[in-house]
Amino acid sequence: MRKTGRLQAVPFANLERARMVFRTRLLAALPIVAVALAGCGEEPAAGAAANEDVAMKDKNNHIDYVEFAAQDLGAVKTFYGQAFGWEFQDWGPDYVSFSGAGVEGGFRGGETPVAGGALVILYADDLEASEAKVVAAGGEITEHHEFPGGRRFHFRDPAGNVLGVWTEVETSDEAAQ
Repeated sequence: MRKTGRLQAVPFANLERARMVFRTRLLAALPIVAVALAGCGEEPAAGAAANEDVAMKDKNNHIDYVEFAAQDLGAVKTFYGQAFGWEFQDWGPDYVSFSGAGVEGGFRGGETPVAGGALVILYADDLEASEAKVVAAGGEITEHHEFPGGRRFHFRDPAGNVLGVWTEVETSDEAAQ
């Protein structure tokens, strides 16, 4: 998903999850609004600084950045760009950051991934389409799982990192409502 500056309609089976996502996105945008107002020569509203503090406190103790190891930065940029539409910024020959993944992060070049670490899991509205893109981009599907309320697959990227992709599945209780 690319950042377009427009709101996008996102279907949610769970109203609480929808509220949490809306609140998170709204709080994340408040500092940008304050900066935009300041740049226009207008004074931000009295509550703008307080809202920025709330947004920063909301980030406290939350995952803010994820780093992966990769021997070949070009290969991971191509893979994640094709499979998920991520965008990249090179920071010298041994580091590239990414955005457009829901959380920002980067790849440390010249390093080999360690097996058995934390599993980063992405969300997809269409799991089959996401799996097809992963395979087409050169990823290897390693596992499939079904669990109450969802399904997911795990994949190995060209660098050897293992990630997962999941989607919600309507439960019989939700279908009956």
